[in-house]
Amino acid sequence: MAYDDGLAALMRDDLAHTPGISEKKMFGGLCFLLNGHMVCGVHKGGGMFRVGKPAEPDALNIEGCAPLSFTGRPMGGMVDASEDLIGDDARRAALMALALAHAGSLPPK
Repeated sequence: MAYDDGLAALMRDDLAHTPGISEKKMFGGLCFLLNGHMVCGVHKGGGMFRVGKPAEPDALNIEGCAPLSFTGRPMGGMVDASEDLIGDDARRAALMALALAHAGSLPPK
């Protein structure tokens, strides 16, 4: 697989009691969606969180977080998270809260 199953398990556990969560293979990894909207995912070497453009500066202040850029251009509202960040419960929880707030603000698909 192109992603770390252990990192996926951490995210899966974080989201286990959140109604409306589903999983989908995307971007060469695994993404978690809330009512059809991407919340977070894992890829080779780490993960990503969709925090939305307004919360992006707050997310980027978390150690181990960087702008997400698969194609060389930053993807606004999305951040890349290092393996170390995802392995840290407090930092992962902070990003997860931002991502869930963003996804929860969108109408269900």
